[in-house]
Amino acid sequence: MPGFGPVSSRVLGIVPARLASTRLPNKPLYPLLGRPLIEWVWHRVEGMKVLDHAVIATDSEEVAEVCRSFGAPVEMTATRHPSGTDRVAEVAGRPSFSDFGVIANIQGDEPLLQELHLEAAVSLVRDDHWEIGTCATPLVDHEARRDPSTVKVVRATGGRALYFSRASIPYQDEGKPSPEDLRREPFLRHIGIYAYSREALAKWVALAPSPLERLENLEQLRPLEAGMRIGVAVVGVADHGVDTPADVIRMEAALTRMETLSV
Repeated sequence: MPGFGPVSSRVLGIVPARLASTRLPNKPLYPLLGRPLIEWVWHRVEGMKVLDHAVIATDSEEVAEVCRSFGAPVEMTATRHPSGTDRVAEVAGRPSFSDFGVIANIQGDEPLLQELHLEAAVSLVRDDHWEIGTCATPLVDHEARRDPSTVKVVRATGGRALYFSRASIPYQDEGKPSPEDLRREPFLRHIGIYAYSREALAKWVALAPSPLERLENLEQLRPLEAGMRIGVAVVGVADHGVDTPADVIRMEAALTRMETLSV
């Protein structure tokens, strides 16, 4: 594993939330079973033991007001940020959070996020000293492999990310992968969980957008092109987030099943 030296073991979780979603208007506030999406995500995050502290980061007073109503701590940010990573970096750079050595970027549209997946990403940074840690799960089917909204990742022996793409990577010369092939490496779907050392996060956002990032519309290609090392942990089945009205229907069904089982 790459030796970047020890980092503070304290982990700060930041959930970036913005209203400017193109596929699902006002996404953080979009209702699922009568409660806003961001509330479902927060109640998932607030009990995670891997995090020493967690906050929601937003530039919207409307989002902030809703978040405060269900007890979430909120950090207001600038409106200029082009990505969630930049928003996370602004908050992480504040003096009040200077003693957190590992920063976790938690997507605000994944109410079924599993703590063991976040723990896997965090461990890559906290314990194994990667600059950046993230996760992947087997693709499972050809529909996901063909879908450009499903981000694929290929990693090297040892777990280093080689490339992220919306295309069907890796290409198979002789026919298409079998269903059994898609349930294991090298056919992996990227899960948008990130953990960074404090220094790596600052380095990432200081970089200019890269050619491959612009081509694929994937911001994680920016640090990869710049030579930063991203560790990828392969985890079990992971639910997709909420991006479209169809996702809302699917997620409401899943949340209803969970609430029924918890009764």
